[in-house]
Amino acid sequence: MNISHSNPEYKKSNATSSCAGPAILHKAYGYTLFLSLLITIACNNKTVVRAQRKNIVETVYASGKIVADSEYTVYALSAGYVMKKLIKEGDTVKKGQILYIVNYDASSAKLHAAQTNYDEASSNISEKSRVLNDLKLAMDNARTKLNNDSLLYARRCKLWQQGIGTQNDVDNASANYITSRNLEKSAEEKYYATHNDLNVSLANAKSQLAGAQTDLNNYFIKSGNNGMVYQTYKEQGEAVKLNDAVALLGKTSKRLIRMAVDQQDIDKVKLGQDVLLKTDITGNAIYHAMVSKIYPMMNEADQTFRVDAWFSDSSRQHFTHSSVEANIIIQKKSDVLTVPRLAMIADDSLMIRVDGKTKIVSVQTGIRTLEEVEIVSGINQTSEIILPAQK
Repeated sequence: MNISHSNPEYKKSNATSSCAGPAILHKAYGYTLFLSLLITIACNNKTVVRAQRKNIVETVYASGKIVADSEYTVYALSAGYVMKKLIKEGDTVKKGQILYIVNYDASSAKLHAAQTNYDEASSNISEKSRVLNDLKLAMDNARTKLNNDSLLYARRCKLWQQGIGTQNDVDNASANYITSRNLEKSAEEKYYATHNDLNVSLANAKSQLAGAQTDLNNYFIKSGNNGMVYQTYKEQGEAVKLNDAVALLGKTSKRLIRMAVDQQDIDKVKLGQDVLLKTDITGNAIYHAMVSKIYPMMNEADQTFRVDAWFSDSSRQHFTHSSVEANIIIQKKSDVLTVPRLAMIADDSLMIRVDGKTKIVSVQTGIRTLEEVEIVSGINQTSEIILPAQK
């Protein structure tokens, strides 16, 4: 789509110029017509014009497309085939709503096995655990035997001091006591080591169960936010691979204009500036928008910067992904002195005729468009400007 303009180079120049959009602005605002036509006379085969006072608008050209607010693509997180497609274009969806179901038989079996392992691990660490109860009983028996052998050893030592018994009886009692003490310590260490191992097994089983559950959930493709389904990419029975796009979603309330602005013009664009745009779908209809965000990263492929704008009239629902051409209004001035752009020499000088003689004067310029340049100082409306010869 090309925004109409009297200059045949309008489309080409606007791609890298800050001067596009007079045709749009004329339709949108009905700016005052030229106060008068440029006065052109022929003298000695040279074209002479005089500066004119008129309204002038500086704009930056941008192209892009309309997208949904918070638009995002939903991707498959597992491979398989689509068992069920639960949405269609235009449906409104809630956050977490299931959009697609991919066959999940194998994942379901893994989840069942993980659940069984987890249940068993939980049972082994519970109060009814046979393993821990047996070890605890062995630990209690060893502690009881240690107490008995300790008492017997103390008794033998006391009798020996009273001259009763033999040294052999004392030695045997001492050996039994030491053995019981070692057995009690071993039983206690075995119980707590097994308890720790069972805790680790439970944690591993819980992790495996969570992983299996997540894996199964990946076969149920869900919406990330409330919104609308703008496009679906897969049908029931169709194969899907990991990271395949399955649907395009976004909010229903607003449409965003995502534009590309040339690197030479981006420093002129500011937040809050008005935007006039046309779409491929609606022909010559003019829409109003406002710059809402300027992205600092340049797209190296085409040397442009992304600029976003919101439609000023949010009640109108525009078709998403339709192409747009836009003019971002940088500044507007009324009743300023202007000359044809082709009259400029080296961007800051003009050739004028004074008392029949030709000379070059320096001028201070302001706004520049494709066809005109604002002259701030250096000449007036009576100055006779000689147009340079065009090659």
